[in-house]
Amino acid sequence: MPKPLIYHTTPPALLPLFARALFSRGSAAHDATRTPDIPPLEAKLIGADTGGASLARYREVCGFACHRHIPATWPHILAFPLHLTLLTDKAFPLPLLGLVHLRNRITQHRAIGDGEPLDIRVRLGAAQPTDRGIEFDLLTEATAAGRVVWEETSTNLFRQPGNTNPADRKTPPPALVSMANRLPLAAPEAIGRRYAAVAGDRNPIHLHPLSAKAFGFPRAIAHGMWSQARILALLEAQAGWQGPAFTVDAQFKKPLFLPGQAELQWEADQDGWDYQLLNASGDAPHLTGRIRWRT
Repeated sequence: MPKPLIYHTTPPALLPLFARALFSRGSAAHDATRTPDIPPLEAKLIGADTGGASLARYREVCGFACHRHIPATWPHILAFPLHLTLLTDKAFPLPLLGLVHLRNRITQHRAIGDGEPLDIRVRLGAAQPTDRGIEFDLLTEATAAGRVVWEETSTNLFRQPGNTNPADRKTPPPALVSMANRLPLAAPEAIGRRYAAVAGDRNPIHLHPLSAKAFGFPRAIAHGMWSQARILALLEAQAGWQGPAFTVDAQFKKPLFLPGQAELQWEADQDGWDYQLLNASGDAPHLTGRIRWRT
């Protein structure tokens, strides 16, 4: 098993990692007949600083109110350089630019203080073949004083069609259910660049119409994790919010093109809140999910 990469207080620099991503093709990209072995790579950042000017900019970009605790999505940003380190490692068999973020689950066990130091650990989960290609999990946990206070599972897809009969993949999507509570959500044209500047995620599909077109999109699309953070910021301000201990699941659906308008809908039950982010016409989801309160 490879030894974990360990960084103290300062995460790995992003620019060399982006350069590595541009030139990495991945061994599995050339062989659609097999499921690759995902190596048990691991990286740690000891003593990550959770506060500072970057956090203030992140709150502004995502719309979070200023509290004594950090947003539940902020550790994802702190861990991003470690994510990129593993996904651009020579032993990782898939090309980074071919990955699609399918699902995300964050569990916050307690509120994390603004400026509270964290130790962050990231590792890769095993590959799973599906009818759309190869799925794998990127697993992240943050500890404080030796206790896990935050966890995340990001499920990613590398499209590898041809593994199953196309007829087996034509499962109709579930019918949309209208929810009682609604708020508009605006995604300005520049939000991809603004989010990238603070989050470090400079995927070309989010930055500019021209760079997005090079990857087959008519316009730039919003970062999925910006949409998720914006949703949480809006929901935290609503009556009935029961944080700070909760699990939030998100399933990323259709892209939100920039600039764009969407509608956030949600409703509560005994255990949590269901939510969905729909397009302006209200007939297709950009993102769906559920928040479950923890005791």
